Amino acid sequence: MKTKTVQPARGTAVGKIEPVKVAAGAVEAKEPKKPFNPAKFFTEVRQEGRKITWPSRKETWITTVMVLIMVILAGVFFYVVDGALGYLTSFLTKLGQ
Repeated sequence: MKTKTVQPARGTAVGKIEPVKVAAGAVEAKEPKKPFNPAKFFTEVRQEGRKITWPSRKETWITTVMVLIMVILAGVFFYVVDGALGYLTSFLTKLGQ
C-alpha cells in the first residue's frame, strides 16, 4: 500500500500552526456562577485540613534550631562583611586626603 505525502497549503510555512477562526459574534458559553455557600466552604476546609501531614514535635524542634543557627551564621557573616567594608572605605578616604 502506498502512502501519499501531503503538502502544506500555499502561503503557509511547514510546521506553522494556523489560529482557529471564530465566527463574528460568537460567544463562549459560560456556566452560571454558583452562589457562595459558607457551610460547604468550611466543610471542604476541614476535609483538606485532615489531609495535611503535620510534622512531629521533634521535627519542629530540629527545624527551629536549624533556622536559628542559619540566622546566627548570616548575622555573623554580614557583621564581618560590614566591618571589612567599613575599614576599607575609611582606609581609602584617609589615603585620598
